[in-house]
Amino acid sequence: MKKVTLFAALLGMTSIAGTAQADKLDDIISSGTLRCAVVLDFPPMGMRDANNVPIGFDVDYCNDLAAALGVEAEIVETPFPERIPALMSGRVDVGVASTSDTLERAKTVGFSIPYFAFEMAVTASSGTGITSYEGMKGHTVGAVAGTYEAIALEAQVKEWGEGEFRPYQTQADVFLALSQGQLDATVSTSTVAQANVQSGNYKDITVVGFAPFDTDYVALFAKRDEYGFLNYLDLFVNQQVRTGRYDELYEKWVGGEVPKLMVPNAYR
Repeated sequence: MKKVTLFAALLGMTSIAGTAQADKLDDIISSGTLRCAVVLDFPPMGMRDANNVPIGFDVDYCNDLAAALGVEAEIVETPFPERIPALMSGRVDVGVASTSDTLERAKTVGFSIPYFAFEMAVTASSGTGITSYEGMKGHTVGAVAGTYEAIALEAQVKEWGEGEFRPYQTQADVFLALSQGQLDATVSTSTVAQANVQSGNYKDITVVGFAPFDTDYVALFAKRDEYGFLNYLDLFVNQQVRTGRYDELYEKWVGGEVPKLMVPNAYR
């Protein structure tokens, strides 16, 4: 009787262990759909075309990931502040949303190796006299709340001890405020800055130089305990680079010299 009871207990433990080993990767493949959080007011990474269809580097990257998994991609428009909440609430499976891989965020989500790298540019409203990063001192500046550049810029304003920092919900809000004179300058990725200036949608704004912030490496993200899925994401990013697909997407959406994804003097 004791042997039977012991066997039953062991069988139950094996069943529980098998359930615990289930991974998000299997769930996505079984469901036939990959739900990607993508920011769609962040050209050229994410935006909408004249027919309101999502396009951009991150959109194509999500589509490539879904194709590799053999499933359909579902683009879930997700503003910057909602990226991680969307994942944690189960609305999306993965973030393909130009998300900086900070140590603070890594306490909540798991990151892949970097799939894109941004340099930071200063865009100023004409007539402010701002011609450089240091020229922003004492002025009213702003950026999208929760982004790498917003955190760095707000800290800089506090260090300067003068001027004002204003957070905004979207890049469109930032550049509209800039063109209307509500802001004197902003710091954004160079890709976003050039795209907005060249769009012609915002009058009297100019890219005046680069901000001395570290290169912003961004990564795909999933729940931190989804080890199998996170391992797959690492390999996918690696495959995008070594097959030349990363270069193709960069040329299509950005152009120019392709940034290196390896951090100098570091493992990744």
